[in-house]
Amino acid sequence: MAKMGVSTGERRRGDTIVRVVLGVLGLVSLELGVWATFAPRSFYDDFPGSGRHWVSIDGPYNEHFVRDFGGLNLALALLALVAVVKLTPTLVRTAAGAFALFGVPHFVYHMRHLGVFTADSDKAANIVTLGLSAVAPLLVLGWSFRKERPTSSS
Repeated sequence: MAKMGVSTGERRRGDTIVRVVLGVLGLVSLELGVWATFAPRSFYDDFPGSGRHWVSIDGPYNEHFVRDFGGLNLALALLALVAVVKLTPTLVRTAAGAFALFGVPHFVYHMRHLGVFTADSDKAANIVTLGLSAVAPLLVLGWSFRKERPTSSS
C-alpha cells in the first residue's frame, strides 16, 4: 500500500518556499525595525525612501509610536528568522500567524486611507506591498497545514 501524505519532493519544494517567504518577511522586518528603532525621525520623514514620504503624510511625528513600530518589526524579524532556521511546524505557524495578525489589519487600515496620497504610484505601491505582507503569511500558514493533510496516491 502506498504511503499517504505529501511526497518528499513536494515537501522539500514547499519547505524551500516557506523558508524564502519567511526569510523575506524577516529581512524586511529587520530593515524596518532597525530604521524605525534607531532613526525614528528619519523613518518618519523619509520612509520608504526615494523621495517618497508615506509615514509623515499620515499625521504628526510621534517618536514613541515610531520606535514601538520599530521594536515590533525587530521582534517579528527574530521570530521569522528563527522559524527559517528551525522550520518546525509550530514555529512556522506561529511566525506566519504573528505576521498575519499584524499584516492584515495594517493592510486594511491603509486601504481605507489611500486618500492621503496624491500620487497614484504611491497608492499602487501601498496596495501591492501591504497586500503582499498580508497575503504571504496566510500562504505560509496554508502550506504548513497542507503538508500534513493526507492525500491518496495511485
